[in-house]
Amino acid sequence: MPSPLKAGTGRLGIMVGLREEARLIERFFPQAVIALSHAHEAGARRALQQLRQGGAEELLSFGCAGGLDPALKPGTILLADSVVAGGERLPSSEGLSRQFDLGRGVMHGAIVHSPVMVGEVAEKRALHSRTKALAVDMESGVVAQSGLPFAVLRVICDDAARPLPPAAASGLREGRVYLPGLLGSLVRQPGQIGALMVLGRDAAQARASMKTYLENLAELPAKRH
Repeated sequence: MPSPLKAGTGRLGIMVGLREEARLIERFFPQAVIALSHAHEAGARRALQQLRQGGAEELLSFGCAGGLDPALKPGTILLADSVVAGGERLPSSEGLSRQFDLGRGVMHGAIVHSPVMVGEVAEKRALHSRTKALAVDMESGVVAQSGLPFAVLRVICDDAARPLPPAAASGLREGRVYLPGLLGSLVRQPGQIGALMVLGRDAAQARASMKTYLENLAELPAKRH
């Protein structure tokens, strides 16, 4: 079992999109309050309310992100120094972010919030050009606008050069795989099977990369309080 980690001085609330992400992070922060957005913005706002009700005093946005910078490959760890949301660039808490910084194997830069899934290569390219953000997700903007100290720890799942297959959206419901939606999408567009297999491989690589990162972080006594 990994050594428990504690971040900052207040009670930590962690927002994740998917149940797999929740299962991973709770191993390392068993005392934290964790809430799922189910990978959509309305869910993120409900999750924020749950975190507040659970007594969270500082927040972490955790999980996968879509790559916008062409140089970032699946499995790249990102510790965001700011979040672009609602036309603003909101800085993350330096003190809190430092608690998640391994000091190696992590990229620093901005992440942009999107209310919808950004799946097309042209959309990713345009968003990167407009914001200069390294990656995109659907939770960090809600966390950043909460008014609480926050940090963002994300891992690139899909890179900027590869579009997301339609089944990536229709095959998710309530933060887990939704088999009827997945199969229905594949029946309608069987040509996406190859892309879906690649996405599955990249997602597995991303999870493994984040797990290793957290395990290494847990081995540093200076990161624990």
